[in-house]
Amino acid sequence: MEETISLQEIFHTLRKRFSLIVTITLLAVAVSACATYFLMTPKYDASAQILVNQANENNASLYATNAVQTNVQLVNTYSVIINNPTVLNQVIDQLNLKMTTNQLKGMLTVDTAQNSQVFTLTAESKSPSLSVKIVNSVANAFKLQVQKVMNVDNVSILSQATVASSKSPVSPKPAINLAIAFMVGLMVSVGLAFLLEYLDNTIKTEEDIEKVLGLPLLGTISEIKRHHEKGSGVAVHEVGHQRVRGGGHVEAK
Repeated sequence: MEETISLQEIFHTLRKRFSLIVTITLLAVAVSACATYFLMTPKYDASAQILVNQANENNASLYATNAVQTNVQLVNTYSVIINNPTVLNQVIDQLNLKMTTNQLKGMLTVDTAQNSQVFTLTAESKSPSLSVKIVNSVANAFKLQVQKVMNVDNVSILSQATVASSKSPVSPKPAINLAIAFMVGLMVSVGLAFLLEYLDNTIKTEEDIEKVLGLPLLGTISEIKRHHEKGSGVAVHEVGHQRVRGGGHVEAK
């Protein structure tokens, strides 16, 4: 026989374990806040735009269909060359960076737009000024490398990065981190509440007895406790919420 859980039982479990759910959720948010503001290192990015255009003596043919299509195809090729160790080693030596080419490559991102002659180079580091220096140095080194390797002068730096545009950190993002922590904490706490409720097979109420035995409840017997009050030799019996003194006197508790 399959067991089904009614909506009423779900609300009962959530209400019963409400304090547990709130505690775990707030704890998750607190841990996320501490990690975001005190443990994670802020990262700053800087971007430069690079234009690929055919060097042509005849300016009228500069924007011919074939020339534009060639430039678009070159963008994909140049986005690979820009991460070449030859280019990156020049930047490392120029800026005296204490890192390898792979580490520098991991700080760079190249974004290309479809059918566009312009692509964006972005560098991300722990300092706004360092990000600006890296991205501008890579762009200049890339331009020189293209002239040397491709034997063409068809790369222009459309816009260089500036410190003013890189002052705001791009990571971590407190709002997103706290929202994720809240959702994760809520799901974990709700799941734990239902797990504890499922593992709890003790009998606490009359309804539990009816559920386990499958029989109707005919009556209840209250627990009777007996003790003597101090200063009087009268025996007192406690039955439910009433106190019965010796001699049959009943007092409301």
